[in-house]
Amino acid sequence: MTTIHERQYRTLLTSAETAVTMIPSGAKVAMPLAAGQPPALLAALAERARARAVEDVRLYYLLCAGVAGKSVFDFELRDLIVPMSYFHSGVERALDKRRLAEALPAVDLVPCHFSQVPRSMIEHVGVDTLIATVSRMDEDGNFSLGASTDYALTISRKPGLRLILEVNSNMPYVRGDCMIPVSSATALVENNISLPILPAAPRNEVDDAIGAIIAGLVDDGDCLQMGIGALPDAVCSGLSRHRHLGIHTEMMTPGLASLVKVGVVDNSRKQTHAGRSIFTFALGDQALYDFLDNNPSVEAYPVDYVNNPFVIARNDRVVSVNATLQIDLNGACNSEFVNGRQFSASGGQVDFVRGAYASRGGRSIIACHSTAANGTLSRIVPTLTGPVTTSRNDTHIVVTEYGWANLKGKSVAERASALIGLAHPDFREGLERATRETGLC
Repeated sequence: MTTIHERQYRTLLTSAETAVTMIPSGAKVAMPLAAGQPPALLAALAERARARAVEDVRLYYLLCAGVAGKSVFDFELRDLIVPMSYFHSGVERALDKRRLAEALPAVDLVPCHFSQVPRSMIEHVGVDTLIATVSRMDEDGNFSLGASTDYALTISRKPGLRLILEVNSNMPYVRGDCMIPVSSATALVENNISLPILPAAPRNEVDDAIGAIIAGLVDDGDCLQMGIGALPDAVCSGLSRHRHLGIHTEMMTPGLASLVKVGVVDNSRKQTHAGRSIFTFALGDQALYDFLDNNPSVEAYPVDYVNNPFVIARNDRVVSVNATLQIDLNGACNSEFVNGRQFSASGGQVDFVRGAYASRGGRSIIACHSTAANGTLSRIVPTLTGPVTTSRNDTHIVVTEYGWANLKGKSVAERASALIGLAHPDFREGLERATRETGLC
């Protein structure tokens, strides 16, 4: 670290309480998702709002961490700091439950593919501030966005942006296109605390059955993208005997990291970034963050690059694995609504569905349990009860614990028949009746 960088650092260093005074009423603030959300800055901003020193701040983000739920998104601050979510999590669902009880509108959502979030925030929303957690500064005067490059890197380069960084030595120093120079910062604060941990989702026999089916669809040398949750974890467990796999994924998970550690993933057969695992954000346990820190085999890039379907398709034999909540008999997927309310959002599902299918020899896999609500509801339905996340034209391979079906090249009637075969036996008769009533067969 040179003297000039050290001098710049010290000049910009301040307290979180002072830094948030730079955020005026009416500001449009972006923060990275999950591990990149800065606890000290969020707590200080919440206190400033409680003191009525700031109001009408709109906060734009994906996948809220608990620290934001306990600070800026305190229910009592709802008229002062407004959550503008691109992807709901447990925080928004808890807020919606409280809001419903008080006859208030639900937390608002900005519909957007993950790859398009940077453009949405910069061009259409016009965010004027970015607050983010970053790694320690390197000898060249750069901070790594580490586990949360996502849309933050692209936004950080917006001219005239107010850029307030929370430096945390526990944020892994990750390589790639994920660096912010100290000269770009408006203010710096220090807060060396542990990063948020995402506990492993509990797996059951159905998850393992689906994981085994999907693992059987993966060939040596394929390039992987995995989503979040028990199903992708089960797939990773089923890949232990594969070789020469690659990773180009939006989310780096403990399951994917484990495949690198045991040599299943070596990225040797990728056409882009050969020898490197590519991701845009990471969330998991401390072992994952330790794995990422200063690891030359792993690189992070902004989401408008990683999730760009044209970039994804540059690698051959990309296999994307994502979960859904419902599939209708045409093959359309609702991956974001439950009981008539926003549960998550589209995220990067469509980005990788399209990118994987466009790659040479690529396969896009959508997976789900055949039932929900303790077996009382079928996830394969005549009509979706929420928005279409992945259209019927895009859906490729569908997997449940009852097998898999390739929907490409199938007519509407053939799709309905194939999907009924993947449904739980208790619901097949009703689905067949629905096909007759709607004229699908």
